[in-house]
Amino acid sequence: MNETITIVIADDHPVFRTGLRQIIERDSTLTVIGEAGDGNEALEAIRTLEPRITLLDLHMPNLGGLDVAATVNRERLPVTLLVLTMYDDEDMFNEAMEYGVRGYILKDSAALDIVRAIHAVTEGSYYISPTLSGKNLKHNHAPEKNLEQRLGLDRLTPTERRVLQYIADSKKSSEIAESQSVSIRTIERHRENIGRKLGLSGAYALLRFALEHREVI
Repeated sequence: MNETITIVIADDHPVFRTGLRQIIERDSTLTVIGEAGDGNEALEAIRTLEPRITLLDLHMPNLGGLDVAATVNRERLPVTLLVLTMYDDEDMFNEAMEYGVRGYILKDSAALDIVRAIHAVTEGSYYISPTLSGKNLKHNHAPEKNLEQRLGLDRLTPTERRVLQYIADSKKSSEIAESQSVSIRTIERHRENIGRKLGLSGAYALLRFALEHREVI
């Protein structure tokens, strides 16, 4: 029998919370044990109810989702965080990753993504709404056969491609190094080379790329 995954939903729109709760609780392994309408209430719920997962709206009164995530990270509270947002903002994404957020979900696709996202982060993976990669690619109308070339994947060596696949599976450098029987420093060099070849910069750019394009990597 599967263990029940306990969840708190923090969003300042009651109708959205209700709809999300109904979708989540269609899965018998998930149960919503609390709701919050602002950041202060979210922190109180996390501290007192001790949910396994908390869904955080980035834009809430009093404390926004990133402020809550920062406090959770600082206090080392035992909860896994997924953020909900209306916007695809790279700076917010990077900041969320800095605070240990495991999932980044666009509200306009939450109904489709939320259950899958909860299970993914519960199993130790990251999750990003697939619509993020769809938005990034829809402006380029080259034939599908040129997708790897458009993304720059054709520039990678077989070893670099394999490392990128591990990153897409949310593996840490230490885990990749162990699986490949090489040093962590070797994996870090591969990561640097992959980022350079793909034109990526920033601490979490490679992770985001790998998660967004997991299906083609």
